[in-house]
Amino acid sequence: MGYDAFIVGGGPSGATAAEDLARAGLRVALLDRAGRIKPCGGAVPPRMIKDFAIPDHLIVAKIRSARMISPKGRSVDIPIEGGYVGMVDREDFDEYLRDRAAMHGADRLTGTFLRIDRSAGKTEVIWRDKDTGQERRSETRLVVGADGARSNVARAEVPGGDTIPYVIAYHEIIDAPALDGDGANPSYDPDRCDVIYDGRISPDFYGWVFPHGSKVSVGMGTEVDGVDLKQATADLRAMSGLTGCATIRREGAPIPLKPLDRWDNGRDVVLAGDAAGVVAPSSGEGIFYAMAGGRAAATAAQAFLRTARVSDLKLARKLFMAEHGTVFRVLRTMQDAYYKNDDRRERFVSLCHDIDVQKLTFDAYMNKRLVSARPLAHLKIGLKNLAHLTGLVRPEWT
Repeated sequence: MGYDAFIVGGGPSGATAAEDLARAGLRVALLDRAGRIKPCGGAVPPRMIKDFAIPDHLIVAKIRSARMISPKGRSVDIPIEGGYVGMVDREDFDEYLRDRAAMHGADRLTGTFLRIDRSAGKTEVIWRDKDTGQERRSETRLVVGADGARSNVARAEVPGGDTIPYVIAYHEIIDAPALDGDGANPSYDPDRCDVIYDGRISPDFYGWVFPHGSKVSVGMGTEVDGVDLKQATADLRAMSGLTGCATIRREGAPIPLKPLDRWDNGRDVVLAGDAAGVVAPSSGEGIFYAMAGGRAAATAAQAFLRTARVSDLKLARKLFMAEHGTVFRVLRTMQDAYYKNDDRRERFVSLCHDIDVQKLTFDAYMNKRLVSARPLAHLKIGLKNLAHLTGLVRPEWT
């Protein structure tokens, strides 16, 4: 029996698409490579938890504040009012999503995508079974490519799929430090995320220390070739007093920072998640956008499978960008403006002292929308932005 949709990649995007399509009564396959855990800070907003019905047991920490640390070691603590930032461990979170898709009827397959074959007048996915090592063929009406930033589906099928820009991210999951008694770490707070804007850690992005309950994610990202990611992370651990914490695992992967101009091949393939480039610039946030992209791809897939109009595949990008495109453009502008060098990063962290910046930033993060109800606050922020970028004001520190 063939499938209506064959989904390549079982991360949050692919698993979400598989679940939505299986819930709609379609025949769905979900192909995933077992054992891979993507490097990720693990931050998720309340909107995602609500929209995708994420159970509380997967939220390993609820972050109530963020500390922004400048290149000169100065910091700004920002309270997260009226909500929190959830933290998930990708090892458990992704597997839960795959299991949930299977519970609703998706067939879980374990193996590696090889290619798409149309030589017999039908669409067949050729993949290698992990258990047997043999090549297998699965006939399908549609392929959803959700196989990451270096997507083999995108490279083979979608124009521009082989040229997507990306940051290389690396992190280490470590044991959380002691909080009291001998060996306590006074600089670590299990309810606070630390974001480090320092060229010694990352010349063009940032480093992070994100609590995960009994664990911590410590990592960084960069687009610059030649940076020693492991050494930078070791330096970050030393800077944060985390050198003595036991390392549980190490992970690295490319993280795309620009949505592709096209997400379909005009025939029988649509992209989702990292394969489509939907990781937010500036913040590098990807889990929510991956799941939103998976849902958009599933919506487009259902339309295509119902009508057989290939133009319906374009709905995936249209729906996603209609809701999130402006946020992506604003974040890209902010990254281009402030991540160029340490002087700009120093000014950026200084700008975070502003109460309006703090409130609008986290309201937008938690609800995934730009706040338009406070025009005077936006005007004030815009003027302060301009003053900082042009050097008309000196960084403010209290």
